[in-house]
Amino acid sequence: MADVKKIATRESYGNALKELGAEFPDLVVLDADLAEATKTGVFKKAFPERHIDCGIAECNMVGIAAGLATVGKIPFVSSFAMFAAGRAFEQVRNSVGYPHLNVKIGATHAGITVGEDGASHQCNEDLALMRTIPGMVVMCPSDDIEAKAAVRAAIEHEGPVYIRFGRAAVPVFNDTPDFKFEIGKGRVVREGKDVTIVATGICVDSAMGAAEKLAADGIDAEVINICTIKPLDEELILASAKKTGKVVTVEEHSVIGGLGSAVCDCLAEKLPTPVKKIGMYDVFGESGSAAALVEKYGLDAAGVYKSVKEWM
Repeated sequence: MADVKKIATRESYGNALKELGAEFPDLVVLDADLAEATKTGVFKKAFPERHIDCGIAECNMVGIAAGLATVGKIPFVSSFAMFAAGRAFEQVRNSVGYPHLNVKIGATHAGITVGEDGASHQCNEDLALMRTIPGMVVMCPSDDIEAKAAVRAAIEHEGPVYIRFGRAAVPVFNDTPDFKFEIGKGRVVREGKDVTIVATGICVDSAMGAAEKLAADGIDAEVINICTIKPLDEELILASAKKTGKVVTVEEHSVIGGLGSAVCDCLAEKLPTPVKKIGMYDVFGESGSAAALVEKYGLDAAGVYKSVKEWM
C-alpha cells in the first residue's frame, strides 16, 4: 500500500479553483485569513484580482459573497468547516439560503482528521447544519478526483452549494476510466449481496477496506460512495437495500443529522430496513494525529469491519 497516491482534498480544492479560473471569468474566491491552509492561495497566485481576503470575519465574508452573487459573480467562500458552517450559519441561512443565491461554500479542515488542532476545530456537525437549509446542495467528496469534479459541478450548478474538504491526505481511487460525476448521484464501487455499506468522504476508502475483510469471512458487502448528501440518491440506496436487506452508513461526522440520518430518512419512509450508523457517537473529538483518531473512533477499515461484523 506504500505506493498508493494520497492527496488531501483541500489541495484538490485549491487546484480545481485555479484550473477553472480561466474557464469561468466570473469565479471569485473569498477567504477569511486562511488562504494558505484552505489552499485558495493557489487561486490567488493565478488570479490575485479575483481573490478577496476578508480577514477573520467569516460572517461578513458570507455577506460579501451574497452581494457578489446578486451582480452575476460566482463566489466561493472558504474557511475551516467549524467557521464556514458553524460561526457563519445565520448568514449562510438568511443571506444565501433564503434568497437562494448562487454562493458556493468550500469548507476545509472538517471532521476529526483535522488532527492536532483538537475538538474546537474538528467540526463533526457541518453536514447536519447545511442539510437543514432549504435548497442547499451538500457534498462530501472521497478523494482528489471526486473533489475536483465536485468543484466544477458546484460552479455549473445554479444555487447554493456546500462542499466539505479535509486536511489529511487520503488515497486516490476514483482515477478510473468509468468515473463520472453528477450532483445527486452515488456510485456502487463494490457489488455485494449480504449487506450495503453506504459511505461518504474519507470513509469510502475505509468501507472498501472493510468489505475486503468481510469477504474473507464469507460476507459479501456492497459499497456505495455517496458524495452528495443532499439531494440524496434515494433510487440507488433503495435498490441496494432491497437487494441486501441490511444497511450500514459510515461517515467522519456525527451520527446525528449527517449521511446516516439522510439514509434513515429515506428508508424509514420508503423501505423500512435495519440500519447501523457508524460515525461520531454524540461526542466531541480530541487532539491527536489524524490516523490515530480515525483508528480510535473506529472509522478506519479495521474499525468499520469490526462494527459491521458485530452487527451482522
